[in-house]
Amino acid sequence: MTEQTEVVVVGGGYAGVTAANRLTKRDDVSVTLINPRPAFVERIRLHQLVAGTHPATVPYRDVLSPRVRLVVDAATRIGGGRVTLASGGEQSYDYLIYAVGSGSIDPPAHAYPLSTWEDAQRLRAVLAGDVPTITVVGGGPTGIETAAELGRRVTLVCAGELGPYLHPRGRREVARRLAQLGVTVIENATVTAVTCDAVRLADGRELASAVTVWTAGFGVPDLAARSGLSTDSLGRLRTDETLTSIDDDRIVAAGDSVAPSDRPFRMSCQAAGPLGGFAADTVLARIAGTEPEPIAISFVGQCLSLGRRYGLFQVSHRDDTARGMHLSGRPAAKLKEFICWGTVKQLAMEARRPGVMSVPARRRELVP
Repeated sequence: MTEQTEVVVVGGGYAGVTAANRLTKRDDVSVTLINPRPAFVERIRLHQLVAGTHPATVPYRDVLSPRVRLVVDAATRIGGGRVTLASGGEQSYDYLIYAVGSGSIDPPAHAYPLSTWEDAQRLRAVLAGDVPTITVVGGGPTGIETAAELGRRVTLVCAGELGPYLHPRGRREVARRLAQLGVTVIENATVTAVTCDAVRLADGRELASAVTVWTAGFGVPDLAARSGLSTDSLGRLRTDETLTSIDDDRIVAAGDSVAPSDRPFRMSCQAAGPLGGFAADTVLARIAGTEPEPIAISFVGQCLSLGRRYGLFQVSHRDDTARGMHLSGRPAAKLKEFICWGTVKQLAMEARRPGVMSVPARRRELVP
């Protein structure tokens, strides 16, 4: 009887599911996915869940290989070949893929974060009534899409400029569309306090706000740090270019929670999926006794939904910096919907045919 290699994947998001599915390429690998929720969350649709236009979840049976064992629980500590679970149990492993994702960074007491399915459900319930004023804090993709999706008068407060990752042409298009939707944009403003009915800015202004949505920045769970592993200043697991922990070569990381060579990628599903594939390939190479390949990812652009009938696709260079080209309007909205649909479809394809997912990419240059 062939001896089985036990691989545990912690985290069932885009990176974790991709990794778990890809690991089933080998019949002698037993894969366990640990995730605190029983369904896959389409995080890129959470703003739609808030507005009631999409449930933002998919059954794991639709995206996960039947060869992957799902454990609905939370990991509280990893290391030494064992995962300690919140329920009190343990799960042993030969290799572990760390894909715990990211979340909001300590929002103020009276603000509602929007980084998890539970956050979105809570916010949806709050907005179901008559809410006269809404403030969204954060000028990144989550803030922009949430403000546009709500379809009512909203104030969007940005610490810097609106959509700083966009090319100026794309930024002007987003600003124009938000204005059409009745969204007031305040740029270069620092929020100093949030109360139950107002948002105070550093320049002395006070904005009436019955509900304040906080999308200003993301952090990662502290599981790696709690487990005694090396992390960067944000808490991401520090790895080499094969995504292997610098402390433990049996731990490989992927997604928003990894900092390869202390040069992490932008937190996004666009990076998470390929990173999940590379993490699985690293583990499979180690099992086969071969040398893992270094990561190689190329970006193509950033897609934003600006309501259900309008969008913007910002074309980028391979290194994720914006180019002067963008697509906007209804075609961009359809493209964004296709990307959301295609991301889930790709996970399902990887579940049926592990290893099928491939993206054109090249290795990044590391400057000493």
